[in-house]
Amino acid sequence: MKSAYPGSLKGLLLVAMPVLTDPNFNKSVTCICEHDGGGALGIIVNRPDPTLRGRDIFNELSMAFTPATGAIPIHIGGPVHANEVFILHGPPFDWEGCHLITATMALSNTPDILQSIAAGKGPADYLVSLGCAGWGGGQLEAELKENTWLTSRIYEDAVFKWEPDNRWKKVLQKNGINPTGLSSTAGHA
Repeated sequence: MKSAYPGSLKGLLLVAMPVLTDPNFNKSVTCICEHDGGGALGIIVNRPDPTLRGRDIFNELSMAFTPATGAIPIHIGGPVHANEVFILHGPPFDWEGCHLITATMALSNTPDILQSIAAGKGPADYLVSLGCAGWGGGQLEAELKENTWLTSRIYEDAVFKWEPDNRWKKVLQKNGINPTGLSSTAGHA
């Protein structure tokens, strides 16, 4: 699902370059869910909270859950809307408020999908996060010009399968980049 906005990064991954030392984004991999003239919204996919699990979210929302779904990790999707639940997921896409990112991935944050996940009946592939990453109009474009981010095609395995601690390094490697060779100094050729 390509956005009508020229230069849209919707459906791509943003990979933080070493120059990005902000603790919210250092060595982060972010799935860009929307990008237009008003700004961009993404979900960081490699920041599982060290203690939060599905049971914490489901208990707070009074949702019944299975032992397996109670143990799912909850990711920190970004510093914006930190108390809101966002779910990156594969098919099906018939949830209320489902927002397609690509032909095979969507973003949802409505109770119907969360209740299905809690019951063990949700999509086969999903990532539950609290919060999202957001950029105002032109902000992300300016950060790209400063070499703060590398853009990458989306790898669904990077979002749903790979170990979170390895996602940054593996996305770089999939793009032919040796992470140890990256400089922490921004510049332009």
